[in-house]
Amino acid sequence: MQHATAAWLVDNTALSFSQIAEFCGIHILEVQAMADDMTGSKYTGRDPVHAGELSMDEIEKGQADEDYVLKMSKGPDQVRRTKGPRYTPVSKRQDKPDGIAWLLRNHPEISDGAICKLIGTTRNTIAAIRERSHWNIAEIQPKDPVTLGLTSQRELDAIVTRAAKKAGIDNSAADDARLGTDREALIEELRAERTEAARKAEAALNGEEDEVAKPELTADTLFKKTGE
Repeated sequence: MQHATAAWLVDNTALSFSQIAEFCGIHILEVQAMADDMTGSKYTGRDPVHAGELSMDEIEKGQADEDYVLKMSKGPDQVRRTKGPRYTPVSKRQDKPDGIAWLLRNHPEISDGAICKLIGTTRNTIAAIRERSHWNIAEIQPKDPVTLGLTSQRELDAIVTRAAKKAGIDNSAADDARLGTDREALIEELRAERTEAARKAEAALNGEEDEVAKPELTADTLFKKTGE
């Protein structure tokens, strides 16, 4: 719902990217990508005004002042979770090991129990990835679980903060460095997706794919054809 709400605000208001990102709880670069149509999938907009979460008065105040912080009328309806691990859609379950590896590498202070609740995995899986005994360890590449869609940035930040406080670690400098790295990685990923999509569209339009599939004529093959 966060991304769907952000998509609606981008399309229907003149709010700044930072205001939309703050209200929806997502990264400002994700809002920028929506505005530039750089995202891999198009989100169906969700009207927060109709849902009673935001009033038109608030939107007008925000449009008049870029520094104004939008106030939510009411929180979105929360889905009550039952006890047990977090449910993850089937399409994203294959990404869990990458998210776990990222957490183990970047935030070793987080306990296995917290990772289980955050991503919805098991202690055995975490241990296997940590010890590099996982059956698919050769294919696992550490990736930010937020980028993978396994959790939200707010949940991750909350768990990192609690773990750092418990361990007596000051993560302010590390967070700044991580933010810069993640920002550059996200920008590069979005640019690559846009370039690849444009290349495929142009190739399909010009029929270049068929041309690429044809074997290249060399001097030898041309001589043989002439000889025949």
